[in-house]
Amino acid sequence: MHLLAFDTSTETLSVAIQRGTAVWEHTGPGGAQASRGLIAAIEALLAQSGLRLAQLDALVFGQGPGSFTGLRTACAVAQGLAYGASGARALPVLPIDTLSTLAQAARDAHGCTEVVAVLDARMDEVYAAHLQWQQDRWHMPWGPQLCAPEHVPVPEGWTVAGNAQAAYGARLAPQAHHVAALPTARALLQLAPAWLAAGRGTDARGALPLYLRDKVAQTTAERAALRAGAAP
Repeated sequence: MHLLAFDTSTETLSVAIQRGTAVWEHTGPGGAQASRGLIAAIEALLAQSGLRLAQLDALVFGQGPGSFTGLRTACAVAQGLAYGASGARALPVLPIDTLSTLAQAARDAHGCTEVVAVLDARMDEVYAAHLQWQQDRWHMPWGPQLCAPEHVPVPEGWTVAGNAQAAYGARLAPQAHHVAALPTARALLQLAPAWLAAGRGTDARGALPLYLRDKVAQTTAERAALRAGAAP
């Protein structure tokens, strides 16, 4: 299978191309900086792999939740490449949520099969989801959600994976086992075949972001209310 995958949902840009069993990867600054490096990284990896867009079986990207700017970049690039590659056939697009991708990265690196995937959402909140690896795929019995770090429940024996512990320390499940992990393009490649087989691919119009927060800034009154311990 020939696949292009990229994730720009965090402060790390991750891009990978798979040609058969061979994989080429690139990492760089993500988030707001992803728009400057993503296209160049894709072009470089295509050249290294010897593939053209028209030869790809699908384009896989992390749809969020995550950085607003990063997600908009990912969706715009996914749509543009899918439309640009459309010749005799349309290039399928596969959006995969970043918390499932994060869980897969943790499983690949640490062997975790029961994961609370947690990403720093800034503004004193985290994105979180519970995922279990069963029958060769991830099941999400609870989540995703946006909440304060101390409100993330962690069942006994589960592993907390992500980047939020560095930001929130003991506020996030202090008794649980933690591993550092980020959603990666390699993890997207690992998830893609099963998701494609399940019919989750779409056309370019389906390259849309998954937001859990509908705003990125608070009013002065909202910030004051939070400081006072009241709900805005």
